[in-house]
Amino acid sequence: MAALVRLQGVSKFYPRVHRPRERLRAFASLMTGKRALEGAEVLSDINLEITPGQSFGIIGENGAGKSTLLKILTGVISPSRGTVEVNARVAALLELGAGFQPEFSGIDNVRMKAALLGMSAGQLDQQIDQILAFADIGDYVYEPVKHYSSGMVVRLGFAVVAASDPELLITDEVLAVGDESFQKKCIRWIESFLERGNTLLMVSHSMYVVQKLCRQALWLHEGRSRELGDVFPVTQSYLAYHEERSATERIQRRSLKGDSGLYRVSDFSLPGGSGEGDRCIAQGGRLEAELVLESPDGQPPVALFGVMRADGTPVYGVASDFDEIPAERLDDKHFRFRIIFDRIPLLPGSYSIRGHAMDPQGIRLCDTAELRFTVAGESREMGIVRLPHRWNSDG
Repeated sequence: MAALVRLQGVSKFYPRVHRPRERLRAFASLMTGKRALEGAEVLSDINLEITPGQSFGIIGENGAGKSTLLKILTGVISPSRGTVEVNARVAALLELGAGFQPEFSGIDNVRMKAALLGMSAGQLDQQIDQILAFADIGDYVYEPVKHYSSGMVVRLGFAVVAASDPELLITDEVLAVGDESFQKKCIRWIESFLERGNTLLMVSHSMYVVQKLCRQALWLHEGRSRELGDVFPVTQSYLAYHEERSATERIQRRSLKGDSGLYRVSDFSLPGGSGEGDRCIAQGGRLEAELVLESPDGQPPVALFGVMRADGTPVYGVASDFDEIPAERLDDKHFRFRIIFDRIPLLPGSYSIRGHAMDPQGIRLCDTAELRFTVAGESREMGIVRLPHRWNSDG
């Protein structure tokens, strides 16, 4: 199947031009065909191929290069290196209000944007009522666009794009501006658009929207392709990355370890994994943890297990003395505890489990160890755990 979009080795470099001398050097580099020595590379060696009927999400932090990539695809800017092929009738919604003249009325802007999208005057006359109904901004359509709210601009722009019936729709976070009812209307239209065999390329910071509308995803990080593939593994990796960035409790945990602990963690493991961060279980699968504690005085210590999301949000905790579970004595100083979650109800994401050594009275926390694990699965449910539920279809 021929590709609608193909990018090979695409990079974008912006030279530094703040001072006259820098502008002169940048101009000289441009004339000689050489890359400027000073500046910022916002995209580096991006390779991407999109075939007809695909729905593709581009995700990443602010400044990762997402909008720059879309501008290259739509021809707004040219790549510094690499080749770009687009073989489709394209409609794009990029920067808010792009292509609209603020002094002109909404209806005049509709006519101009429709012409830019390749619609003839006859086609527009047939579609104009549908466009105005979709936008649903009332008599504001006869007012200058400079009087519009950001949501009204998006409504008008999306309505024209929907009427143009493109083969490839490219959007950049437009659903984040409109109100909830309009967002739902847009999502219904996009779903219908994809059902007709068309192709979607969208940028969004909402992983829920990306998972709902897209089958594949590209994660851009600092201008480079960090992960490319099916939408669920890519978005779950991206969410786990953000959770781990804010995991300051890990530093605090490590500061607890040392010779000051009377009762110590001797060993902590997750059977089935080969090391820290290597354990992956399926959603609803089995998680087992084994904790070996050292007791210098030979008294059985208390074990405390805690499960948390990678950002440190507590999920569940339980101590051996809560459930009146005695320690398994291995020798004079070492005691073993095992805990098993047969069907762990966690939603897909990155998590940690901590094993704590407590004194025999279960009052003082003496030592802590932590292991990471990942829950994998295809779920659009939100939150941390999946709660058993059923739907009442009787009304």
